[in-house]
Amino acid sequence: MRDETLTRVEQVARDAGALLLRYFRRPMAVSYKGVANLVTEADTASECLIRERLRTILPDAGFLGEEMGGEFRGVGRAWVVDPLDGTTNFAHGFPWFSVSIGLVEEGVPVLGVVYHPVLDELYSAQEHVGSFRNGTPLSVSTTRSLADALLTTGFYYHRGSELARQITLFEGVHQKVQTIRRPGSAALDLAYVAAGHFEAFWEQGLSPWDVAAGYLLVQEAGGRVSDYSGRPASIGGRETLATNGHVHDEMIRLLCEPRLHPA
Repeated sequence: MRDETLTRVEQVARDAGALLLRYFRRPMAVSYKGVANLVTEADTASECLIRERLRTILPDAGFLGEEMGGEFRGVGRAWVVDPLDGTTNFAHGFPWFSVSIGLVEEGVPVLGVVYHPVLDELYSAQEHVGSFRNGTPLSVSTTRSLADALLTTGFYYHRGSELARQITLFEGVHQKVQTIRRPGSAALDLAYVAAGHFEAFWEQGLSPWDVAAGYLLVQEAGGRVSDYSGRPASIGGRETLATNGHVHDEMIRLLCEPRLHPA
């Protein structure tokens, strides 16, 4: 049965999304927290709103956010939040970004919400209840062959030899599939696997706030999430492979091919 907590978190995500839209394509302060990792005033404003609202829902839960930090030790109950996933897109006026809110218990996601404010698409999931878009149940695609599959990925902020390895892996996978997209929001990539629009998503170097909600969306929609070798995924892990399940083993074989991992 759907928990009232999920309904309340959905509203928090909607409110944060509305806040982001007030900043979108308007002048704003932008800074860097790495070579190419942007942060805007919208990121921090959204996280402040989310943190304050979630505290009223579960006062005793921990909190880990991309912008203001926190502590995640994989024990107890904690919110894991990306207040603006796709900041680079957002800062350039490209309308592909999201709000991601996950609730984890002992390191395992039990509730997740991803909101795409531009399209007004609200993706939500609760453990053992299912995945939904704007209240309609979701199911992963039934495509069984990578040759017929549309995939999505991301390169994060790799540079130098690491970027070269990622490009080699991308090229190897691309040879075997219909085509690949790189939209720029991991949370939405995972939501779109859950909705059956993508057959698979893979990426290295993601953080807990990128995947805490999305993992549950995929799993509750009937998909599968693991690392590249097929071990069960952890939100603290560094490899993500999420699929409709049917192409999962084939993706593992591709991602682990030695020739796609140059020294």
